[in-house]
Amino acid sequence: MARYYYDDEFPKYVSVGERRRKAERHAARLQSASPIIIDGTQIAKTFWGKSWCLNLERYSDYANRLPRGRTYVRSGSVVDLQIQARKVSALVSGSDLYKVEISVSPIPKRKWTDVCLDCAGAIDSLVELLEGRFSKTTMERLCQQKTGLFPTPAEMKFSCSCPDSARMCKHVAAVLYGVGARLDVQPELLFKLRDVEQQDLVTNASRRMTKPSTAKLLDSENLSELFGIEIAEPKRKRSKTG
Repeated sequence: MARYYYDDEFPKYVSVGERRRKAERHAARLQSASPIIIDGTQIAKTFWGKSWCLNLERYSDYANRLPRGRTYVRSGSVVDLQIQARKVSALVSGSDLYKVEISVSPIPKRKWTDVCLDCAGAIDSLVELLEGRFSKTTMERLCQQKTGLFPTPAEMKFSCSCPDSARMCKHVAAVLYGVGARLDVQPELLFKLRDVEQQDLVTNASRRMTKPSTAKLLDSENLSELFGIEIAEPKRKRSKTG
């Protein structure tokens, strides 16, 4: 249940410019701070960052709070963000400096095994994995809603020191988008957050193992345009003659 304010205690409005200046001052005072700095209006530009943000926006649970979060992260309000195994810790500058913590469940062992089996032999190297350079089929499998690499709402718990008692306040939403921005430059942190080994997805198998799945895949028709990366088309087999 959201908190209600009386007229004399309603939080003072803070403009975007003032919020940015406050955030810069807070960041300057922090030792070893790791702020989220957005260059332009696009929060994420690479495969893993865009995939994380797209996953957030698929869930109706987050629809009302995400727009304010986008505004906050773009204004530089996330003055520190740390990603660890199963946990994100952050400081967000608003009317005050607020502490945000997000607990993330590890991928269940069976689910991770299924992902690895489905992608066996399709990812040739760790560099290819982290740069998001693989086939449409593999890309779709890794990004499947609920059964891919990204956490569902049920797998995340939020806390913020601000007065808003909603499950997801704007500061939490800003941090969630901040994770996407951080994955743009450090995609390996996704595997750390979900407490799995990224090397598990890299195999020496010469054949790609597949398993039937009833999970709904992403529409691959516009994946290249959506993620802004070049997606390799499957190689066609040459017919034997003679």
